[in-house]
Amino acid sequence: MKRPSLAAVLLGLIPFTAVCFTVGLWDRVYPMVLGLPFNFFWLILWLFLTPLCLWGAYRLEEPRAEGDHHKEGGGD
Repeated sequence: MKRPSLAAVLLGLIPFTAVCFTVGLWDRVYPMVLGLPFNFFWLILWLFLTPLCLWGAYRLEEPRAEGDHHKEGGGD
């Protein structure tokens, strides 16, 4: 099994960093965004952005995995 590329790891770390380490920047009740306090809006936003980041990481790794599959002679 190959190690993931640095770009894929960084894409995976974006949501983690955005939710865990930016609290001091957005920990406010006001302003309201779409009727929600900004902190709830921020967390809900990252619920939708996390799959996009992970999809991007998958897309980066997919060609590498296909290359390994062909090298091993597993193709039909």
